[in-house]
Amino acid sequence: MRSGAAVRACRKVCRCLLSGFGGRVDGGPPELSVEGSGSLGVPLRSHAEPPGGSEPPEAPESGEGSQELVEICRRRHFFSGSKRQLSQHSLLNGCHSGFGPLGIELRKNLAAEWWSSVVVVREQVFPVDALHHEPGPTLPRDSAFRLVSAETLREILQDKELSKEQLVAFLENLLKTSGKLRENLLHGALEHYVSCLDLVNKRLPYGLAQIGVCFHPVSDTKQTPDGVKRIGEKTEASLVWFTSARTAGQWLDFWLRHRLLWWRKFAVSPSNFSSSDCQDEEGRKGNQLYYNFPWGKEPIETLWNLGDHELLHMYPGNESQLHVLKLHPCLAPVKVALDVGRGPTVELRQVCQGLFNELLENGISVWPGYMETVQSSLEQLYSKYDEMSILFTVLITETTLENGLIHLRNRDTTMKEMMHISKVKDFLIKYISSAKNV
Repeated sequence: MRSGAAVRACRKVCRCLLSGFGGRVDGGPPELSVEGSGSLGVPLRSHAEPPGGSEPPEAPESGEGSQELVEICRRRHFFSGSKRQLSQHSLLNGCHSGFGPLGIELRKNLAAEWWSSVVVVREQVFPVDALHHEPGPTLPRDSAFRLVSAETLREILQDKELSKEQLVAFLENLLKTSGKLRENLLHGALEHYVSCLDLVNKRLPYGLAQIGVCFHPVSDTKQTPDGVKRIGEKTEASLVWFTSARTAGQWLDFWLRHRLLWWRKFAVSPSNFSSSDCQDEEGRKGNQLYYNFPWGKEPIETLWNLGDHELLHMYPGNESQLHVLKLHPCLAPVKVALDVGRGPTVELRQVCQGLFNELLENGISVWPGYMETVQSSLEQLYSKYDEMSILFTVLITETTLENGLIHLRNRDTTMKEMMHISKVKDFLIKYISSAKNV
């Protein structure tokens, strides 16, 4: 971007090219993340295109120098195709003949800058890849293109023995069972969410990044007078950031600042970039980044705090998928697990060791969780001990050092209570004895 008319032209070039290269940061507390125990995280999503499924706004053709800009880009091999095939509308909607050699290089450089800023320099961001089509049934208000075999469709339509109702039923079933072209990269990131948790020891936050081609329907009444939707393409850059719901707002602010700084470093007039709050139809909040083009202000990227809706839809069992092996108290191999919370590690382990010895001396089997070096969340610990059929979890914290109180969690009721450490042995002996008499 440089001075005078060239500045305006270059700015317009960048916007036109962005119709072929969107940027999306899906991240979260983005509550779209599911931890090992089934607790949910949150994804934040930012992209340089309008939210998936919506068509890019049609910029006015009368913008200052817009036609001249398109012609320069065509003549200097930023775009391919004839003069008749290229217009500002077709470029912004991704319905053009493609990029020329210089346009391909510009898009490659833009993608490389984004990748370096978002992925390369960040330890907790991992690259993923996914198919261009997604499986799954048709959802309400789903406008995605479906992948249907022409031969299969022809056979159904040519079967004259089918009634109208049967024909409709066959077509509906065909649409439900066929794949659909992806409208954004979110689905691919969600598919990799659970498997990639192992890379971060099942701890949030972390992110999944991807660059790929997406498809969206475009109405073009000039070429399709019957209102048939054409396929528009865009290359999208997506970062889905998973974090806890508690820190979702903080991460959204962080990525907003990061993306604004990233865009502004390429501009002669950084002040032309701005942001504002936005909200989708479901009430989820986000931020849109705008650039003040010669023809007006337009959104170039959107960041969303997605919540947990998409994750729960993809992993419907994970919210309540807490496996509990409820063996009878007399049969459970381990009766109690000892673990530590916040506080001085050495002192807490000494207390655990003392209680460990006391319980063993009284014939109560104990799991020494406090000896493990890999840190886990309380939810992960409870889930682990529930699957081991451990009756109670005793948590020793800095409170124990102050007044002798421990946290006691029951496997069967999941209820937690405070109890003085001196009463733990007698409580467990009485509980096990009572279970024998049932």
